[in-house]
Amino acid sequence: MTRKLEVVATGALALVEDLGRPGLAATGVGRSGAADRGALRLANRLVANPEGAAGIEVVFGGLAVRAHGLLTVALSGAPAPADVDGTPVGHHALVTLHPGQVLRLGVPPTGLRTYLAVRGGIAVDPVLGSRSTDILSGLGPEKLTPGTMLPIGTEPDALPLIDVAPVALPTGDEVVLRAVAGPRAEFFTDVGALARTSWTASSRSDRVGMRLEGDPLERADSGELPSEGIIRGSVQVPPGGEPVLFLADHPVTGGYPVAAVVLDADVDRAAQVRPGQHVRFVLVPPPWQENP
Repeated sequence: MTRKLEVVATGALALVEDLGRPGLAATGVGRSGAADRGALRLANRLVANPEGAAGIEVVFGGLAVRAHGLLTVALSGAPAPADVDGTPVGHHALVTLHPGQVLRLGVPPTGLRTYLAVRGGIAVDPVLGSRSTDILSGLGPEKLTPGTMLPIGTEPDALPLIDVAPVALPTGDEVVLRAVAGPRAEFFTDVGALARTSWTASSRSDRVGMRLEGDPLERADSGELPSEGIIRGSVQVPPGGEPVLFLADHPVTGGYPVAAVVLDADVDRAAQVRPGQHVRFVLVPPPWQENP
């Protein structure tokens, strides 16, 4: 019997994501991939997949999937309450789905994105070397809809080593993100105001970027800026002065000044920020200057 996962319900948004398609920015193709890369890697490790295997990224719970074949799965990221045919199952834990059983996710009390990994990985056709859905460019699999049948790949030779992983969960508190000032700090009268302001994540945020609301940053008279390369974690400031923190599906170039860049180690945490949650930046020296 061919193993598959049938999508019964998606909630607000459910996408197939792996670790993206690196190395193509010069041709105008962004990396994309899981918004919280650490959470996807953890779920894959639990089921003994390669860390980059494709899984399902779920926004604000609501996913329901039916097993076709015997499947081993794991959940990570935002701790959505989950059950199999009405019986609660754990987070960061191995879960066995027998043929016909339905796994359902509720709304997580904290965090935004939950990841579902299946032993063997989601085996949809790759596009440019990745199975990730890029909502900005439209590359990759379509957004999941009820009735979608997802093929599951061959189980790896390695076996799962633990049943449960004791990992910290996203909190509902103010999220603090470390960032390096620049590279266009001179475009602002006081780039330090970025760190002195308590920002609020906007409901207009998505996988492209987290839009922040608060006292606008004041622009200096530094002229116009030609488009230049953008990376995940860039804090770009449009003319209105309210920053946008770019996430997984960011454009590869941008024409507004970048006031700071969030350390890569903190970007995954940003992907779990919910609309209405507070965000604060802490400006730190560049990593190469911390230990001269």
